[in-house]
Amino acid sequence: MSTAPAVPWRRPAPTTGQRRADAWTALAVAVLALFDLALARSTGAFPFGSPPSLAEQIWWSLAVTLPLVWRRRWPVATTVVISVAFIAGQVRAIPLTSLPSGALFAALYSLGAWGPDRRTAGRVRIGVIVAMFAWLGLSLALRIDELSAAPFTGAAGPVPPVLAAIIDGVVFNLLFFGFAYYFGELSWLAARREHELRTQAEELRRSRAEAAERAVIGERVRIARELHDVVAHHVSVMGVQAAACRRVFDRDREKARAALAAIEQTARTAVDELRRMLGVLRDPGGAESVRSTAAGVEQVAELVENAREAGLTATVGVYGDPVPLPRSVSQAAYRIVQEAVTNTVKHAGATVLDVRIRYLARELEVDVSDDGRSRKPPGEGGLGLIGMRERVAAHDGVLEAGHRPGGGFRVRARIPLAREAVA
Repeated sequence: MSTAPAVPWRRPAPTTGQRRADAWTALAVAVLALFDLALARSTGAFPFGSPPSLAEQIWWSLAVTLPLVWRRRWPVATTVVISVAFIAGQVRAIPLTSLPSGALFAALYSLGAWGPDRRTAGRVRIGVIVAMFAWLGLSLALRIDELSAAPFTGAAGPVPPVLAAIIDGVVFNLLFFGFAYYFGELSWLAARREHELRTQAEELRRSRAEAAERAVIGERVRIARELHDVVAHHVSVMGVQAAACRRVFDRDREKARAALAAIEQTARTAVDELRRMLGVLRDPGGAESVRSTAAGVEQVAELVENAREAGLTATVGVYGDPVPLPRSVSQAAYRIVQEAVTNTVKHAGATVLDVRIRYLARELEVDVSDDGRSRKPPGEGGLGLIGMRERVAAHDGVLEAGHRPGGGFRVRARIPLAREAVA
């Protein structure tokens, strides 16, 4: 992922909790700095010369540490204040030791991690580092005579003692300021990457929602087409039967009654299918990703043959006494088998596929099972099972889909049949 966003990113301001944590941290560091000052005074070690009064020593110790309260809220000002106070404290011979140095490190780090303007943050940090090295060079130059006169008892290395002390101080400060700069920059980059990931995740979520909405709209259009085809078919049949009834009404009453019975049956079937399809269209959830074809349950054998051609050991069985099915029921059964077979071929890694169509007393049962090992939980990230559930729900049926106890995956749908279809 690129670390250079198209639009300059500004890190959000610290939260109330973060500002509260900074306040407590600064207070704790200030207390420890005062305790460190007391220890330094107790040892009598004053590396910068005779210090001023105790009150001034306390003042400079607090001046270096307390500004950490604002290290994330105003990082530039905090860094400048602490840096100036640090150098001024040493100029005044304040024994600033570990805690004030840590406060300077934290200020530089915070500026790198929280500086709102990256150019300003970089320039200020570099300026502070240059100023610190300039002060280090100046202090070494002012104390060179003192260093040269030091006894350096036990010195045995290849480098002259004074030069070794200078190099040691320079290397330590290089590491000190280098780490402060590096870790601050790293923290800012990590925060920006986290922001980019959250933004991308939100965009993906919106894209998926839009894709799902488009799929729903597309499926509604396809269902509307099917509705047109089914209703047009039934109305056409009713028209033919009505014409036949009119022609034979006076000559053959029995044929007229048969024609009227056929019209009644066709009208009921059309109304039933119309109600079911409109139920899907009225459902706010919609139906998704189900391919619209005119095929019915009688073409299931072709799906099984395609699975065999894909390398599966596939079988199909029809149980019970087949009865004429409403067109929408036949299409729904076909599409359920089609989606289940497709999932088996594409995702399950199966070798055996078993398809069974059962004509029960009041239901049509479709049962598709395999011996595969699905590489993802059922229904996650896919639209196939959603479409199957919508198809079954449109006919007031029940769908079961999941892993079998003995291994493999199973899809079983039961669709109630109209009373006339099983009479």
